Amino acid sequence: MLCYADTLLSIKSEASSQGQDYLSWNDIQNCIDMVNMQIQEENERIIAIGHINEAIDQGNPEKTLEALLLPTAKLQDVRPVNARHYQDVLHHAKAEKCKESQDESALLWLDEIQKGISDANNNIKEAAILAVGTSVINKSLEKGESQPILMILQSKFGLRVIPECAETYFRNLSEAKNLKTREDSNESPWIKLVMKNMYDYYYNAETEEGTCVAPEGIVPKTSWLTGEEIQSIVGQVTADYNREQLWLANENLIVQLQAQARGFLVRKNYQERKAYLQNQEPSAVKIQAFWKGFKQRKSYVDRLRVLQDNVAAIVKIQSWVKMWLAKRAYRKRLQYFKDHNDEIVKIQAFLRANKAREDYRTLIGAENPPLTVLRKFAYLLDQSDLDFQEELEVTRLREEVVTKIRSNQQLEKDLNLMDIKIGLLVKNRITLQDVVLHSKKLNKKSKSQLEEMVMVDKQGIKSLSKERRKKLEAYQHLFYLLQTNPTYLAKLIFQMPQNKSTKFMDTVIFTLYNYASNQREEYLLLKLFKTALEEEINSKVDQIQDIVTGNPTVIKMVVSFNRGARGQNTLRQLLAPVVKEIMEDKSLIINTSPVDVYKAWVNQLEMQTGEASKLPYDVTTEQALTHTEVVTKLESSIQSLRAVTDKVLASIFSSLNMMPYGMRYIAKVLKSSLHEKFPDATEDELLKIVGNLLYYRYMNPAIVAPDGFDIIDMTAGGQIHPDQRRNLGCVAKVLQHAASNKLFEGESEHLSSMNTYLSQTYQKFRNFFQAACDVPEPEEKFNIDEYSDMVTLSKPVIYISIEEIINTHSLLLEHQDAIATDPNDLLNELLEGLGPVPGVESFLGEGAVDPNDPNRESTLNQLAKTEISLSLTSKYELREGEDQDLKSLMIKTKRLIVDVIRAQPGDTLLEILETPATAQQESEHLKLVEKRAILDSKTPEKMKHSQSIFEDGQLPIEQKKRKIQRNLRTLEQAGLVSSATKYQEIINEIAKDIRNQRRYRHHRKAELVKLQQTLNALNSKTAFYEEQINYYNTYIKTCLDNLTRKNSRRSIKLDGKEEVKVSKKLKQASLKYTAARLHEKGVILEIEDLQTNQFKNVMFDITPGEEVGDFEIKAKFLGVEMEKVQLHFQDLLQMQYEGVAVMKMFDKAKVNVNLLIFLLNKKFYGK
Repeated sequence: MLCYADTLLSIKSEASSQGQDYLSWNDIQNCIDMVNMQIQEENERIIAIGHINEAIDQGNPEKTLEALLLPTAKLQDVRPVNARHYQDVLHHAKAEKCKESQDESALLWLDEIQKGISDANNNIKEAAILAVGTSVINKSLEKGESQPILMILQSKFGLRVIPECAETYFRNLSEAKNLKTREDSNESPWIKLVMKNMYDYYYNAETEEGTCVAPEGIVPKTSWLTGEEIQSIVGQVTADYNREQLWLANENLIVQLQAQARGFLVRKNYQERKAYLQNQEPSAVKIQAFWKGFKQRKSYVDRLRVLQDNVAAIVKIQSWVKMWLAKRAYRKRLQYFKDHNDEIVKIQAFLRANKAREDYRTLIGAENPPLTVLRKFAYLLDQSDLDFQEELEVTRLREEVVTKIRSNQQLEKDLNLMDIKIGLLVKNRITLQDVVLHSKKLNKKSKSQLEEMVMVDKQGIKSLSKERRKKLEAYQHLFYLLQTNPTYLAKLIFQMPQNKSTKFMDTVIFTLYNYASNQREEYLLLKLFKTALEEEINSKVDQIQDIVTGNPTVIKMVVSFNRGARGQNTLRQLLAPVVKEIMEDKSLIINTSPVDVYKAWVNQLEMQTGEASKLPYDVTTEQALTHTEVVTKLESSIQSLRAVTDKVLASIFSSLNMMPYGMRYIAKVLKSSLHEKFPDATEDELLKIVGNLLYYRYMNPAIVAPDGFDIIDMTAGGQIHPDQRRNLGCVAKVLQHAASNKLFEGESEHLSSMNTYLSQTYQKFRNFFQAACDVPEPEEKFNIDEYSDMVTLSKPVIYISIEEIINTHSLLLEHQDAIATDPNDLLNELLEGLGPVPGVESFLGEGAVDPNDPNRESTLNQLAKTEISLSLTSKYELREGEDQDLKSLMIKTKRLIVDVIRAQPGDTLLEILETPATAQQESEHLKLVEKRAILDSKTPEKMKHSQSIFEDGQLPIEQKKRKIQRNLRTLEQAGLVSSATKYQEIINEIAKDIRNQRRYRHHRKAELVKLQQTLNALNSKTAFYEEQINYYNTYIKTCLDNLTRKNSRRSIKLDGKEEVKVSKKLKQASLKYTAARLHEKGVILEIEDLQTNQFKNVMFDITPGEEVGDFEIKAKFLGVEMEKVQLHFQDLLQMQYEGVAVMKMFDKAKVNVNLLIFLLNKKFYGK
């Protein structure tokens, strides 16, 4: 009924759409008939489907085909030829459905049956196409035709093929087919294919017919490639090609990936292998050892057996081969040499030079250089003409430098005295005639200074007499001992009073060391400074601050020397640029005194307004700081001060290497000596003492007064402006506080804002002082040792005045017990040989001065200042015929050995001494002796060796050998050499002499340059002094002219003949006062350890000296002379200028400076 209703509704809807409202009877009857027919057809189809399922279950393809062909089933495209395949496909589909539904009675429905028929038809169609393709490809492969293969693969197999791989397809398919082809096979034309991996399909390649039913008795072809194999091969080729293209497109990435992977694998394998080997190392080593030993023994035994069996043949073959190889190599090498002659010469030269350098490195670096190497460089000990010329030039320059230094010192003293006299003249302290006399004396001295410094007349100590010669040699020995042994002079300095020791240091000591004009003398002077400083610290310093407050003598010596002629240029280079920059800055005004700033501000206000200021003029520091303007100006000055101080600091810190080595070494000695005596002292305390030496004593005065230390060039009469002086003084004050880590406090509280800056600067100074103390010892710096004087060509020479010789002799005798306590001391022996102190006349010789000369005393005083040269030698250097002196014996033996080894070669010294020399070696030695004789004849007298050395050098070679053997036995007994080492010790000493000779030549060349520079600087200073002399002469002439105009009655002549009345005042007798009288006048305030009522027993004798302004004051107690002192009037004026009201005299009497000046003016200058 439902079907009827649905059909009628659909027809009714269709009729309504056509405009028919009601169905007719016919329409309804037709609809019913149509529905009945459809239902009948469906029932028949269901029956047919049931028959089909039954046929499938029976497994009979024919019955299945019949059921499929039933008209009521209405199945499409049923092909009888495919009956078998229909059966298989439908049976498989029904089995799968039963399995999925888990119902064994499940049936295939119509659409499932139709789908199975369609799938079967498609399978057979595809199998037929594939079979045709397979057949065609196999036939093409058999025929060797490759053209149709690509098309067949695309059309029949439906594969995506690449034309570029056509040949590869053909080649791989052919290879695969050839592998399956068998010659004895009995195959039918049928090929078997498997559809969907389960259904067989047979194709006849000859008749091109296919079937799903296997023909009877067929043997399928196995020599042909199947479709699957063809698809697999083609797919593989295509995939390989695509992969290859992909790799080519990404080759860099692939290579990188491979590298990373391989690296990882290699490292992994390496680590694993390494760990394994490390774990198994003992076993591996043992296995390798056993295996290597076995292989080596087996190889050796086998080879030995073969060689033993064929000895004769081997010998013959070897001889022929060796001969042929030798001839060929010789001819080839000979030709090679001819072709490369120039290169060979260069190589030989290089190798020889390299060998020479290597030998020289062995000589200077080896602990025990071999004799063969030493022999190659023994010639370096010879002295050439150039050596003599340079040595003479050094001696000449050194003499000229020392003479010029002494000349400038004397000239400077005279100029200073002239300053005093002109200053006194300005204050009417002395008469103008005294100034004129000194001016004439100064002019005379400046013109004839070099002429006065000549050698003593031949009648003097250098006259040709045995007695005089012995006396001269004794003084040469004495001064050599004093020069080389600093202990004597160090003790002598502290035995003398301070006023005498200062004069002694300024003259004799620096003269004795030639003002350190070469390295040897600088080395010896530093040793003296070191010894004296250690002596002073050990004996006089009880607290570490005593070095700062006590003004030690040695410190003054060191600073004076390094600021003198030798160190002046260094100080100038160190400070001149920055000092000039400060002075040339006209806009720079630094004033850190609040009172001065206040007064300048008040003056400025008055000048601007033209009215007197209402502000008070005299104020205290606190009052001045209450004004804002003063504080602002003070802060501005402080900022400028910091900037300028930073520049000076930068110059000082960057110039450490320019600081004299002597200053740095003494700083090092000072620090170490203080640390040794005061082990509890901190590093900061020690560095403050070092800073007091390096900065406060050495640099600070040059900053404060650059004109007084030749830091800047000043014209005659020129002066530094007060503002410039104040600027420099402020900088020096800040640096002084920073170097000593002293903050601004108390009176300088207004500068406390700089305290942080001072602390920071002190740290910089601290590092600077530490670095300054880091210097090598003098032995390393100057390469000096005990044999140095033996290697040098010339003897040490000093230039000293007769007066200085006599004074030194006198002082040594006076303090002999204190400085040479041992009776066997060498100094005692030398002083005993010299005898008493000679006078000037006896020193010069009889007849040097006319006994009847009225000015005899003055002449003697003038002659006492005459300089002579002393060639210093050691009395114990070479004693003729005395081999007890081992040092001299060592030197003699070394010279003899050098002569022998240069003429006769050998591996060891013993071999040379024991082997007789050949005639040729004797001839070479004779030539060497003759050459040396020629050089000795040209050698200046000062540079000649002693007579014993000269005679030893003239001996024949065999006699020299015998003497060497005797000397070696003596030295061996003394323990200096040993025959067990084949006398290697003396070989080492000769090598050391060669090294020192080379260094000495380098030092001598450097010394020549240094001496020339020093001489140029001294000449410049002399020119400056002469300019000052001219300026003073002009000033005096002006004074004379003015005096002549004012007082024509007074006659003053410039030829030295003045009227007697002019000089009467200068010839006054000495004054005598009791201490009581001077106490009444207020001159003497008190005398220690003496009551006032005892002053009448003390008498003071004031005597004017030879030079104007000099006085000698003697003190007598009860008529007995107790003490005397030299007093310089200029010193009193300086004290008065500095505000010193009271001074000490004789270390006991306190004297009023102003009243003493008044007394001297009144009594001696008529004021």
